[in-house]
Amino acid sequence: MGAKRALVNGAGGFIGSHLAVRLKEEGFWVRGVDLKRPEFSDTACDEFIVGDLRDPNVVRDAVDGIDDVYQLAADMGGAGYIFTGEHDACVMHNSALINLNTVELGRLAGVKRYFYSSSACIYPEHNQLDADNPDCEESSAYPAAPDSEYGWEKLFSERLYLAHMRNYGLEVHIARFHNIFGPQGTWDGGREKAPAAMCRKVAETPDGGSIEIWGDGDQTRSFLYIDECLEGVRRLMESDFMGPVNIGSDEMVTINDLARLAMEAAGKDLTLDHIDGPLGVRGRNSHNDLIGERLGWRPEAPLREGMFTTYAWIAEQVAAAAATAGAK
Repeated sequence: MGAKRALVNGAGGFIGSHLAVRLKEEGFWVRGVDLKRPEFSDTACDEFIVGDLRDPNVVRDAVDGIDDVYQLAADMGGAGYIFTGEHDACVMHNSALINLNTVELGRLAGVKRYFYSSSACIYPEHNQLDADNPDCEESSAYPAAPDSEYGWEKLFSERLYLAHMRNYGLEVHIARFHNIFGPQGTWDGGREKAPAAMCRKVAETPDGGSIEIWGDGDQTRSFLYIDECLEGVRRLMESDFMGPVNIGSDEMVTINDLARLAMEAAGKDLTLDHIDGPLGVRGRNSHNDLIGERLGWRPEAPLREGMFTTYAWIAEQVAAAAATAGAK
């Protein structure tokens, strides 16, 4: 019998490209699909389809002969992309179409097992107004009131996969990701997440300078290093638990403190210039009781370690970009 065959939708992106490496290490044959290949590394996939998952023909080719689907593809980005309101229609249309195609055409092709990457953005805004005490327990998702169209689409797609599970007997596993970060992720251009944005700003700023922070910086979040995200995904996929379950760190920090971690990694003393900008909810933190109970595991790596590793990689990218610009 040959190796188990996995499909990674979004294999050109940050989490998807890392997941392909992890699956290959475990002995899977891996097909990846994305609009583009990974930007910062060669793909680990055995086969890579450069294609648009909104196109049913691309999806039919992608799911052919596949055992497990990992659906991570989405129209997404950081706060500068999601919370301006300027991309709401595209976010909802593009991501919903990808999921509708993936689960239905996969089912018709005989795929039985699915992992779907949902998001902490599905949690009600009113439960995340207190920066010190946000409520992101899995059961708090309803009554639904996400703070963005991105969150609404993710919640719809959770229900889409669960409906297919009930009606067609599919095996579905759903994780709600909380701010995954690490090397080889987007670090500029407006779609980067907060850890990458902080590392970039610090790397670009001379010692003694200042960096801009949206809002007062006292808003809180938690951030999960990529290796622990992959561990959670694989444990969930091989379990008998469908979820939804949080995959995130419960080490909550303010955005100001996140910036200070990047400064510490750089060995720089910078001041923070607080300006207006898109913020999202006031507080968010992963609630990890359920993952501990059902998977016998929970993320524990300190944020500081992940930030130091990520800063070192982003500082290299900033230096390389500056050198290229200087050579022109």
